[in-house]
Amino acid sequence: MVQKEKKVKLAVNGGISFGAKLNANQLRVLADYLGDQELELTTFQQLYIEVFESDLEFIQKKFKEVELFCYPVGNYVKSLRHCNFCKGAEEEGMPVAIELNKRIAGRPVPFTLRPAYTGCPIGCGEPLVNDIGVMKSRKGYDLYIGGNAKGAYAKTGTLILEQVQPDELYEAVEQVIDLYAENGKKREPFYKFVNRFGVENIMQYVMNDSAQIE
Repeated sequence: MVQKEKKVKLAVNGGISFGAKLNANQLRVLADYLGDQELELTTFQQLYIEVFESDLEFIQKKFKEVELFCYPVGNYVKSLRHCNFCKGAEEEGMPVAIELNKRIAGRPVPFTLRPAYTGCPIGCGEPLVNDIGVMKSRKGYDLYIGGNAKGAYAKTGTLILEQVQPDELYEAVEQVIDLYAENGKKREPFYKFVNRFGVENIMQYVMNDSAQIE
């Protein structure tokens, strides 16, 4: 019996930019490796594509050449959902969103974790109803945790840091993810972990760490 070659699923997007956009060259490269499969568009600004495991490294290289970014699918931190940066890259903090995505996307966690970013209080990136939400406001960044957009447990996130600067934001988000990775139960959604572990305990953990880096 001939064993079928294993396929793996990739989450692909065009990176952090002015909206969730792809150019013609990127679409052509995607089409080259789609074959007869359908392209699945997720609600988190990603495209799912299946590739043979033996071709994975080569395809990732080809995608990188046209600035298509690849992320693992499953129990990982998803790439950052973001707003359209309609008032400009600098004003709405695109460099911060790009750096935050680099630091956290693809990290293994007990269950898929959805971070979101928005560059102003209008909240187009929906930070308040995702696991970890960042909102740029005035001259700093607000950090929310524990939001959930679906079902009977839908709720907005809790504000745990207000008007912090980028370095403190990065450190805080990484610490929250570290805490979840180390203490979350297998396949425990992040909002359930927040409820079980306690918002106050998470805030205390983050604040203690923030004090150490000042």
